[in-house]
Amino acid sequence: MGQAEIMNFVDGAFVTGASTFDKLSPVDGQVTATVHEAGRAEVDAAVRAARRALDGPWGRTSVADRARVLRRIADRIEERFEDFVEAEVRDTGKPVAQARQLDVARAVANFRSFADTVSASGLDSYLTELPGGHRALNYAIAQPLGVVAVIVPWNLPLLLLTWKVAPALACGNAVVVKPSEETPSTATLLAEVMADAGVPAGVYNVVHGFGPSSAGEFVTTHEGIDGVTFTGESGTGSAIMRAVAPAVRPVSFELGGKNAAIVFADADLDKAVDGLSRSVFANTGQVCLCTERVYVQRPVYDDVVAGLVAKARQLRLGRPEHPDTTTGPLISVAHREKVLSYLALARDEGAETLVGGGVPDLGPDLASGAWVEPTLWAGLDHGARTVREEVFGPVAALIPFDHEEDAVRLANDTRYGLAAAVWTQNLERGHRVAQRMRVGVAWVNTWFLRDLRSPFGGVGLSGIGREGGRHSLHFYTQPTNVCVQL
Repeated sequence: MGQAEIMNFVDGAFVTGASTFDKLSPVDGQVTATVHEAGRAEVDAAVRAARRALDGPWGRTSVADRARVLRRIADRIEERFEDFVEAEVRDTGKPVAQARQLDVARAVANFRSFADTVSASGLDSYLTELPGGHRALNYAIAQPLGVVAVIVPWNLPLLLLTWKVAPALACGNAVVVKPSEETPSTATLLAEVMADAGVPAGVYNVVHGFGPSSAGEFVTTHEGIDGVTFTGESGTGSAIMRAVAPAVRPVSFELGGKNAAIVFADADLDKAVDGLSRSVFANTGQVCLCTERVYVQRPVYDDVVAGLVAKARQLRLGRPEHPDTTTGPLISVAHREKVLSYLALARDEGAETLVGGGVPDLGPDLASGAWVEPTLWAGLDHGARTVREEVFGPVAALIPFDHEEDAVRLANDTRYGLAAAVWTQNLERGHRVAQRMRVGVAWVNTWFLRDLRSPFGGVGLSGIGREGGRHSLHFYTQPTNVCVQL
């Protein structure tokens, strides 16, 4: 993979930025791309282009036409599937197999799913009885929200980008995308696909840069933005809320999590350990839905610990293209420093490190990469900072419990509320406990299983609003009621 030049995409054309910055590989620290950083002028041009697109033919397209556009986009992504895999791997360092099976495949599914959803959607209508035998017809129409700022994180950059852009376009909006500075490639490649699929100029715009005093701030504070959708860290979500508050713009946030799993003594332990190994270590723990707190009923605690430790030791860290690689690096050396600070904090808080706990020795070629060992802790108190604060790495604390009420109380004792998983062969208990979780998504005997039509989001510090199926359409549209007296 050679060094690339990554430009902004504004009004259907690639443009330079006010300055440039280097994108470093998390695998070995080498420069993989020169990225053009958008200044205020580029962001303003992107917002204005989006507004012109809304005022032009795109603003008058039918639902059927927009659905056809989304399906063409999906087809073009499939045609360039390996290009997207290469771009995703170059930015993130994740194993090639994961990028193929999850990230790029899901991007295709997102466009097709929302094409189906918008095609089948409808709105309310009422026949109102009035005094004197008169009647009125009330019916709602869906107007686009307008120019939408789409702020995308670095952990699943293509998947989460398409998860937002697909419904936004399905509803007739125009978007200004600000990808993470760590993962600029796939959003830019998608711009080429948009043009090939016949998406009009200005409908899809990409501006690169950072947060404060850069493209992120310029987009969210621009007076021409009608709404902001963001997935990422909770503190950044708070900053965006402050930025849009004076104009009372709507927001849709999917933020951080400190997700719990509960393993009851009657669980199928082989399935539970397999599931937990995925939910703790998937994408090197860099998934908002990953499990960082594992509560295990005391009679099976030792068995679950032993099983998870064995799974952690079977993980293979290495270059993404190697077929034996199961686990990539963290996204950056800076993020690794954050994760390593929590590994040190856990030791200070009295943790017993069961496996991992440091930086692996992968040889001189990878010494400058953002590598960290998959890590499990025992002996931590539920009140420890490492049990309370999101680490966003391949780590988890294992804590025993005695009774169901204890497990529910511990799992819900958090400022976050994104996801939870319950492992039990007693389905009555599974339903009961899952329904008591204060989260947006509760799984029973599985993890990361999604129906794209179902609501997705969090409570507390984990977000505002819901995405998925018709729930996404609610954010990206403004209903207008038309009342006609008959």
